[in-house]
Amino acid sequence: MKQTLQKTELHPRNRHRGRYNFEQLVLSCPELKQYVITNAFNDTSIDFFNAAAVKMLNKALLNNYYNISHWDIPDNYLCPPIPGRADYIHQVADLLAASNNGKIPTGSNIKCLDIGTGANCIYPIIGNYEYGWSFTGSDIDPVAIDAAKAIVKLNPELKGKVELRLQLNANDIFRGIIHKGEQFDVSICNPPFHASAAEAKAATLRKLSNLKGRKISKPILNFGGTNNELWCEGGEAKFVQTMIKQSSEFAASCRWFTTLVAKQASLQSIYEALKKAAATDVKTFAMAQGNKSSRIVAWTFSTNKNWYL
Repeated sequence: MKQTLQKTELHPRNRHRGRYNFEQLVLSCPELKQYVITNAFNDTSIDFFNAAAVKMLNKALLNNYYNISHWDIPDNYLCPPIPGRADYIHQVADLLAASNNGKIPTGSNIKCLDIGTGANCIYPIIGNYEYGWSFTGSDIDPVAIDAAKAIVKLNPELKGKVELRLQLNANDIFRGIIHKGEQFDVSICNPPFHASAAEAKAATLRKLSNLKGRKISKPILNFGGTNNELWCEGGEAKFVQTMIKQSSEFAASCRWFTTLVAKQASLQSIYEALKKAAATDVKTFAMAQGNKSSRIVAWTFSTNKNWYL
């Protein structure tokens, strides 16, 4: 049985709706060739349990689709699934279009704030390529910031379009990052969604066991991820509640605040926090990739429905 040719659950503008063309990807990144295999469906693929193979696939995808010729991350740092990250960017584009008579605002004058940009710098890469937006990325990890800066430095397309800022206080999200007088069109965030290292490990084991069809007792972080990328005290619900509380302090500095929410169970407390913060508009966008479902929650404190007109 062949796998489906189209990932129809992805956004219509997502470049990754089709099957991976490994012949084309190997041309973009010859180092990928050593990882290409024939899978159970008699199709070319890679072993998605092999962290080195996943990282090389990302390098090939970024080169082939987004003109990124130099991309690397330190060992054990999060290697993001690019199709899902691209979906977030396209959903944000639709959100901004709603304030522009249905037309997506493009160009470097559209300012995006990426909370927890990570070593991979993936949202700025995709958002700048697809829509020409400029980005400010923040992170509490100096190693991640340095890695992201190296990506920007080595890719001329990103120079002057992406700025990286180190968050010095791990308890803060917008404080210390948004400068006085700055104005952002939108903030995006992929928060750590586990509440502890033990919970993150258990979730990884469940996922691997389901994929392999047998019990797995040793975690394999094929997509990597440091502790602060995977979990925080209170998990995603607590993180997003803190984000909402702080966003109200910067209501005039950012038109739309958004975050990925992985767990359906987190939504009730998030909506309650938004009501308490007096957000004037709240939107939720469903997302899916394969068997994984998530959503984006967006909120604003503005009453102006047509910012760009």
